[in-house]
Amino acid sequence: MKRFGADVWNFAYFLTRSSDTADDLAQEVFLAAYRSLYNFRGGDESLKSWLLKITRNKTLHHLQSAFMRRVKLPGRLPFIDAAPAAEQIYFEKHARNLLWEAVLDLPLKYREVLILDYHYGLSNQEIAQLSGIAEGTVKSRIHRAKKKLAAHLGRDER
Repeated sequence: MKRFGADVWNFAYFLTRSSDTADDLAQEVFLAAYRSLYNFRGGDESLKSWLLKITRNKTLHHLQSAFMRRVKLPGRLPFIDAAPAAEQIYFEKHARNLLWEAVLDLPLKYREVLILDYHYGLSNQEIAQLSGIAEGTVKSRIHRAKKKLAAHLGRDER
């Protein structure tokens, strides 16, 4: 194994293009060689060529096996985002609907600044310019709107 292990593994790897399969096949080759050491004819062939012949036969047998013909295993499994559970989708949708209902129940001056801030992502300065009110008024309305929403939803302000 020390002398020809790398050659056996490399040959198995080149035939299978899989390091894991080459590991398994190299072990099988040396086990088979040990079991049938009495069949080795030292005069007719070298030990290296005998081991490579066993490697080839084991590899071809592996590739022709019913499992390998039917199943093509990827080298690495791709990461697949799992779809969220139906319950999770329902609860998120329900929470979103409750929040929108609460926002729509707010007085117009609070509802407007919240929607411009959170839904459209406008800055306080942009909201002030758009609505024609002072920037300080925008800040205080957003703060009051959050307080009213929190009170309506029964949660703390954050």
